[in-house]
Amino acid sequence: MSTCVPHHDWFTAALTFGLCCGLVISYVPQHYRIISSGSSEGLSTVYLFLGVTSASSGMLNMYSFGSCIEMSAAVIQVSLQWAIMVLYMIYYPPRLKYANVDLEFDESRPLRIAKSNDKTKEWKLSIAMSWLAVLHLLVIALTTGFLLATFPPAPSPPHPVAQWATFLGVTSALFAAIQYIPQIVHTFQHKVVGALSIPMMCIQTPGAVLMVLSIALRPGTNWTSWATFAVAGIMQGTLLVMCICWKFRQRKLGLDDFGNSLVDDPLSGSIANSIRHPAADVDVPGLVVEDEDAAATRVALANALESAVEGDVRSGGVREVREIPIHQDDENTPLLNTGKSGKQPPAPRRWFGF
Repeated sequence: MSTCVPHHDWFTAALTFGLCCGLVISYVPQHYRIISSGSSEGLSTVYLFLGVTSASSGMLNMYSFGSCIEMSAAVIQVSLQWAIMVLYMIYYPPRLKYANVDLEFDESRPLRIAKSNDKTKEWKLSIAMSWLAVLHLLVIALTTGFLLATFPPAPSPPHPVAQWATFLGVTSALFAAIQYIPQIVHTFQHKVVGALSIPMMCIQTPGAVLMVLSIALRPGTNWTSWATFAVAGIMQGTLLVMCICWKFRQRKLGLDDFGNSLVDDPLSGSIANSIRHPAADVDVPGLVVEDEDAAATRVALANALESAVEGDVRSGGVREVREIPIHQDDENTPLLNTGKSGKQPPAPRRWFGF
């Protein structure tokens, strides 16, 4: 971890100070986007994990914090990246956390779907990546603190400290270079913008060019110092172009950023929604449900009762048709008695039918 030696380059310092302010301004739209929409759907967990670990490694790559204003951007970036990670977990859509289970299916009964206790693969991956990011931050922070406490400060850093600084710098650059690959794949597969903030990318993509310029202008730097930032800027620009294309596609199809239809269906729109099922307001004794699902549950119970009446539940909705025996004499007997006495005289008996 080499000591940051100030070179009193006021232009570079002013440019980097502007980048620090730009980092804060650029991340605010993404924070606001997640909070205002109430959903973090559309963000890739791996993308956020790589961003957090890259920023954490870059921050701990320096041990003389505050000696140069150029190095303070790493601390600000770590805080902003972790804020996005926390908001992602808080506003993760509840409907995507647990898998759906089909309870029963019968031709005479409506299909019923319920939530199970089994977590979805995406939610399991989000939890695992979050804990892994916390573990990564703790490990590198404790290791850095141990090395700084063990080896006294010197004009040139000791060999173990220099090796650890090299490891943090390489991992930070590597994670920053491949950070946008999972998000590009995720956005391309879903074909919607989701919770991604286009204004944030519009600010950060030109900011990547300025970041490369500020690093390249520092004395004693070569192309390896700014190459990773250039690759990250190119990939972020690719993601920005893709989101703009999906934005035009969504507008053409009448969809919002999460794939929901913006056009009312003529069959299930305002007219159909205004017609309320008669059983929606019926109070069922002993039925305890949530307020938002009460009407739907009553309608489902009414439909189930109607199906049970129409078909025999024990026979699975199939009725057995039985033939009723009818005698020939009953067919010839009139339904109304036309006799005056109310009784007809018995028919005379004849031998051999004569």
